Amino acid sequence: MQPYTPFYSPFTPGFMSIFVPIILVIVLWTIVLKGYALWHSARNSQKWWFIILLVINTMGILEIIYLIWFRTKTKSPIIESAPVHTSSPQ
Repeated sequence: MQPYTPFYSPFTPGFMSIFVPIILVIVLWTIVLKGYALWHSARNSQKWWFIILLVINTMGILEIIYLIWFRTKTKSPIIESAPVHTSSPQ
């Protein structure tokens, strides 16, 4: 029988070193997508989508669905500058 310590874990350090980078990538992916989807839903005054996206954590799946199919697509306004008239003293 092997000795049991309070810090016993069935996962060896080599096993865990594989999953730590994967988990970090998933967390970063989720944060970026959630922020992007929340930003779009807030700008488009879609209160229910904002609440749903804020509460439900789905590793970016719900955010991708919103951004692809439910986001209102608007053309970015083209701002044309008016000509500047300067008066020269005569």
